[in-house]
Amino acid sequence: MSLKTFGVVALSCALFVSGQQAKNRGIFTDDGPIGNAGTGGGVVFDPAKGEYKVSGAGADVWGTSDDFHFVWKKLTGNMSLSADIRWEGTGGFPRRKAMLMIRQSLDAGSPYVDGAFHGNGLNSLQFRGRAGEQTYQVLTQIDGPVHMRIERVGTRYTVFAGKPGAQPAQLGPVEFITLGDSVYVGLGVCSHVAGTVDSAFFSNVKIEQPTP
Repeated sequence: MSLKTFGVVALSCALFVSGQQAKNRGIFTDDGPIGNAGTGGGVVFDPAKGEYKVSGAGADVWGTSDDFHFVWKKLTGNMSLSADIRWEGTGGFPRRKAMLMIRQSLDAGSPYVDGAFHGNGLNSLQFRGRAGEQTYQVLTQIDGPVHMRIERVGTRYTVFAGKPGAQPAQLGPVEFITLGDSVYVGLGVCSHVAGTVDSAFFSNVKIEQPTP
C-alpha cells in the first residue's frame, strides 16, 4: 500500500470514528441492541424538542432473557428517570413495550427493573431479580400517552405511571432485585415481533439524583 493510499484510508477511519463520537444521544452516552433484537433499531434525539425517538425490534422483554433496543447511561447511587411516552402510529403489536429501565448489565439475561408502557395501554413494573431468572410484573391500565417515572432508593424500586399532568398510580415498591451500585439507566423499545422495528417517542426526559 502506498503512503498516499494509506493516508486516504487513515483519513476515512478518522472521519468514521469522529462521526460515531458525534452521534447526539442527549443525556445518554450509548445505545445498541440487547439479546437478539438485531441491528435495525436506533435513537434519534431532537434537541429543539428535547425528544428521543427510539426504535427497536425484538421478540420480548420477558421470561429469562430480553430482546430490545436500549439507550443508556451508567450511574451509581439513588436515582430516578422520568419521561412522557407515546407510540409512533397505532398498528403495532398490542404488547409492544416502551420502557424506562435500570439494568445491571447489557447481557440478555441480566437482572433489571423497568416501567413498561405497552401498545394496548397496559403499564407495568417489570423485574428480574437475578440473572437468568423469570420476569415478574405489577400492572395498571392507562390508555393513550403516559407520563412515567422509575425510582431507585437503596434497594427499593418504584414505578409511577399516569396521564401527563394527572395524579399517577404507584406500582411497587419491590426490593428483592440483586442490582449492584453501578447500573445502566435508560430508554428501551421492543416491538414484540422479532425482525419488525417499532418506534416510540420519549419527551421531557429527566434523570435526577440527590445532591451528595
